[in-house]
Amino acid sequence: MTDVTEEWVAGLPKVELHVHVEGAILPETLLRLARRNGVALPANSLEELRAWYAFTDFPHFAEIYQTFSKAIVTVDDIHDMAWDFLKEQARQNILHTEATFTAFTHYTNHGIPFADQMAAIRAAADKAREAYGVSLGLIIDIAREYVTMDDARTMARWVADAHGDGLVFALGLAGYEPDHPPELFTDVFAMSREAGVPAIVHAGETGPAAFVRTAIEQLGAQRIGHGVTAISDPSTLAVIRERGVTLEVCPSSNVCLKVTPSMEQHPFRLLDQQGVAVTINSDDPPMFSTDLNGEYLKVARTFGYSRADLKAFAIRAAGASLLPSARKTELADRIAAYA
Repeated sequence: MTDVTEEWVAGLPKVELHVHVEGAILPETLLRLARRNGVALPANSLEELRAWYAFTDFPHFAEIYQTFSKAIVTVDDIHDMAWDFLKEQARQNILHTEATFTAFTHYTNHGIPFADQMAAIRAAADKAREAYGVSLGLIIDIAREYVTMDDARTMARWVADAHGDGLVFALGLAGYEPDHPPELFTDVFAMSREAGVPAIVHAGETGPAAFVRTAIEQLGAQRIGHGVTAISDPSTLAVIRERGVTLEVCPSSNVCLKVTPSMEQHPFRLLDQQGVAVTINSDDPPMFSTDLNGEYLKVARTFGYSRADLKAFAIRAAGASLLPSARKTELADRIAAYA
């Protein structure tokens, strides 16, 4: 049993470290953008679109992602997508988000320059900070199965040039892991690391525990997106602990993608018991019929975590963020003060 209620979780100040801006597009946002740009959708009404959003398998996930990308045509679309995303984060009392954004897709699909994309998101982030008091940092990711090494180097240069501007926080690596191990990108991340850019790497989701270790040891990842397959290898768990690496765990996503058979069999609590720094995140929430509040509630009810435990997870997320120390302390204090 747990003392955690839906109302209590809704009021808990939170920090989210693993959520994709494009993957968090609500069906109503997608419908509006598609109609504005004359893009055909596989559904004609909001109700049909919500039904289509319901996740079935990884190819369906890819289909949804490609539909998002086609509907995002202009810098105004990017601004509106980011604004709707931040309003939703604020609704959940998420004080700070470090969100993954796939800028190269919008550059290749519709020729939107990286600087213009960042200006549009910055305008939305500034407005959200003023209206709701929430902040945003971006992890610009390399979608490993869709890019060449030259593309990856281009993105690394973009991020190196923008890093430190208050919006672009890190270089990421995302996507489907089989046939695309992290060591393929060692040189790209070495180039980024020389420029002082942190590395945030998806590993140990659709790939083995060895990919987690490689992401840490060869790419210099200071946080790992997912990382749950590390539970199978004690030596990888030891590296995670020794290096102080935080795992951005997304429970519902892992169940939907069949990384784990069920929430009850998810390794979240085992990882926690092994001394691994786990955090709670939503990944692509509309597709997995969840949000961050829902993930906190599921983790508490499935594994028996208390209110104090959930506050500790939220404080850990603040500490693992890429924010300045003073801002981390401010966030941790606000979470700790929640009654």
